[in-house]
Amino acid sequence: MLAPHSHNEADLLLRVAEGDQKAFAALFHAYHHRLGIYLYQLTSSRTFAEENIQDIFCKVWEKRAQLPEVQNFQHWLFTVSKNHALNVLRKMVRERTEQLNWEKQQLNLSPDAELTTEDRLQLIHKAISQLPPQQKKVFILSRYQRLKYVEIAKELNLSRETVKSYLQIATSSIRKYVNTHLPLFIFLFSRFFY
Repeated sequence: MLAPHSHNEADLLLRVAEGDQKAFAALFHAYHHRLGIYLYQLTSSRTFAEENIQDIFCKVWEKRAQLPEVQNFQHWLFTVSKNHALNVLRKMVRERTEQLNWEKQQLNLSPDAELTTEDRLQLIHKAISQLPPQQKKVFILSRYQRLKYVEIAKELNLSRETVKSYLQIATSSIRKYVNTHLPLFIFLFSRFFY
């Protein structure tokens, strides 16, 4: 769908600012495809683009009071989108870095313990096996098969938010399990293998 003409667009933006949901739907239909292309160009990820279009339009709705003053809606929308995408990407990098640091920490235990990587991984696998079935599936699909939230949600017939929540809970449970069982594991290892 083509973008509304400038005089029609100004009227549309005014109606959206007043809370007109039909006008908002028209605005969405006029711009969602171009926004998806723009997000794809920014990130080279179709999944990222698809997952974030709705979030960005939610931001547009939240900021609708500003719309009557917007002279060039597409420019404004793409600026909001770029800022949103950068924030999401920063968060993803931060979460991934934290995950890698945690995994590294679990694999680089005290040198006194002299556990092999295999022993450390065995403890982590044991922690994963203790998870409830759905959390375990989500964790494995995310961390081992490297599927995106939306792909996991589709495969398991869950919402993207549920997948995200399960992954956070699973990671926390694994961390807690490892931290709780690590002293015992080191004790048993040192007692029976030295």
